[in-house]
Amino acid sequence: MRSTAWLALAILPSVLTPAQLSAQKKPFDAAALLRVQRLSDPQLSPDGRTVAFQSAVADMDGNRTVRSIWTVPLEGNGAMPHKLAEPAERPRWSADGKSIFYVSSTGGSSQIWSVNPDGSGQRQVTHLATDVDGEIVSADGKYLVVTSNVYPECGADDACNRKLLDAAKKNPPSARLITGLLYRHWNAWEDKTVSHLLSISLLTGKAVDLTPGKRPVPVFALGEPDDYAISPDGKEVCYAMNQDEVPAAGTNSDLFVVPVEGGVSHKITGSPGADSSPRYSPDGRYLAYRSQARGGYESDRWRLAVLERASGKLTLPTDAIDRSVRSFAWAPDSTRVFFGAIDRGHQAIQFVGVEGGGTRIALTGNNTLDDMQFTPDGKTMIFTRQSGSSPVEICRASSSGQAVPLTHLNDELLGQYELTALEEFRVKSADGAEIQSFVVKPPGFSASRKYAVLLLIHGGPEGEWGESWSARWNAQVLAGAGYVVVMPNPRGSIGYGQKFTEDIAQDWGGKPFDDIMAVTDYVAKLPYVDAERMAAAGGSYGGYMVDWMLGHTDRFRAFVSHSGVFDLRAWAEATEELWFPVWEFGGMPWDNAEVYDKWSPNRFAKDFATPTLVIQGEQDFRVPYTQSLQLFTALQMRKVPSELLVFPDEGHWILKPRNSQLWYKTVIDWVNNWTTKK
Repeated sequence: MRSTAWLALAILPSVLTPAQLSAQKKPFDAAALLRVQRLSDPQLSPDGRTVAFQSAVADMDGNRTVRSIWTVPLEGNGAMPHKLAEPAERPRWSADGKSIFYVSSTGGSSQIWSVNPDGSGQRQVTHLATDVDGEIVSADGKYLVVTSNVYPECGADDACNRKLLDAAKKNPPSARLITGLLYRHWNAWEDKTVSHLLSISLLTGKAVDLTPGKRPVPVFALGEPDDYAISPDGKEVCYAMNQDEVPAAGTNSDLFVVPVEGGVSHKITGSPGADSSPRYSPDGRYLAYRSQARGGYESDRWRLAVLERASGKLTLPTDAIDRSVRSFAWAPDSTRVFFGAIDRGHQAIQFVGVEGGGTRIALTGNNTLDDMQFTPDGKTMIFTRQSGSSPVEICRASSSGQAVPLTHLNDELLGQYELTALEEFRVKSADGAEIQSFVVKPPGFSASRKYAVLLLIHGGPEGEWGESWSARWNAQVLAGAGYVVVMPNPRGSIGYGQKFTEDIAQDWGGKPFDDIMAVTDYVAKLPYVDAERMAAAGGSYGGYMVDWMLGHTDRFRAFVSHSGVFDLRAWAEATEELWFPVWEFGGMPWDNAEVYDKWSPNRFAKDFATPTLVIQGEQDFRVPYTQSLQLFTALQMRKVPSELLVFPDEGHWILKPRNSQLWYKTVIDWVNNWTTKK
């Protein structure tokens, strides 16, 4: 592709006429949400003709999510996607394009399988004692690189791993002896196994441990690009590993390279912050990755770094943009990198040359675009597209034509419901800062009516609301219940510059609270809003803010606090990723007690008066469930109307379908109860 290609090709959402809107008879609800097929992980075949992808859908009877892999022709032409295997996830093409590798638990454990592109010839590829996941394929077709939790003393010795696993099953311990940090993470306790990268010969089946030792590889991440890659010549593997002395207290991962057949690893980066997501250029000359300048700060700006492998020359081509790079992909000619970065609730696809020189927009619109890949000739891009009113679909676009959706798996379902486009507004906070918010109006909205408001506060706190679809806190479901749903992005949010994000540090209940109240003031004056019927809800940091608001405002008729931080001191000493409170509050409680005490909601419990629903998963180690028990106790002792909904089998998020259904029903019933009372 020439540098003049891919310039600001707008991807516009379809616009429905009033007649079409009225024909959509039903408000969107949780039952409909749980029927949506959640598409992800598109993978273009080596010849550029077919896209494999993953779908996930709720199985209400089994109370689980079932994943499957599909294919669809790149040219589309009305062809329906074809399901290849289920349960199955993470499709990856073989080097010759004649088969697709995937992860499946069909045989009773998680292993790598393969299938022909027409769905025939399913066969199990790996038969290890330990579960296998995360497969990538070498370009020469000789190796799979996978992740597996192995015993460090065994590595890739399968007989050794099997012996220790069998012994643990026969005589499972009833206690845990903890000798250091990190000992549990998100929703699981650490055990004696460690995640390693294994290289598996597709000719002989022999497995080799590429990352021996007690350090987990890859580095734990949520929804980010893989932290490992194989070089185009198939000779080496690059991976990220955190070598901090206390893994729970540091984020300084570096990149290492090791021969694909095993051997000694060599460190090739040395940033004080995290280096992750390595991607080789197609010609093998460069290695691109994401890099943070500061250690101990998980929300530092992610910059794109490009390392010339032969000379060691390092460039930072996106250093001039004040946004974090998320996913990225090389152009086939190895001269440019295409990437996504959240900007004010939207994510376009941009590109930049390996030497920098300024970024340019390739694809844009009122949506979130991601997961970009190119056909070998560089003339066509595939990508995912989603918005606040439409779930992920897989699309293609050329530099000279319009974007074309390849998948329509949710069209029939969504055509039965009225989905409302997000609208934006901006207000000035107390100190003059501009705060952007999104609003979703209920189905059949009439400007002459007065509606109750449900204000949603996002988690993170370094997170955002915007043009994206989620199974949790889905604004369409809540608007479908009859509310005007308001989603503010206060200080701490991403997509507004790094200073805006960092303004929340050591100020959790300060500027962000002022921002949210400025939004509340604006919304209360809207002609279609009943200012006497407003509720607020949030999870994680959003739950913290609800807990803080309990002691600082009486503007709301009801609150919902999900996994909220209530006692900052107790939380900091019980959570697992300790770098987080250390950064956010300037140290541990004994280091900076004044800041912890200043912003801890529990210190204001005497002022609690607003009816509050408290929700928590017992397996939540990020915000341990005792935080919600403490909040509920305070509410009950203060005789504040309150209920506690506890999920014994959930962590920080409510993921199981029947649990999710109960979550939505309980939240909506609670808000209905208090916003309809006069």
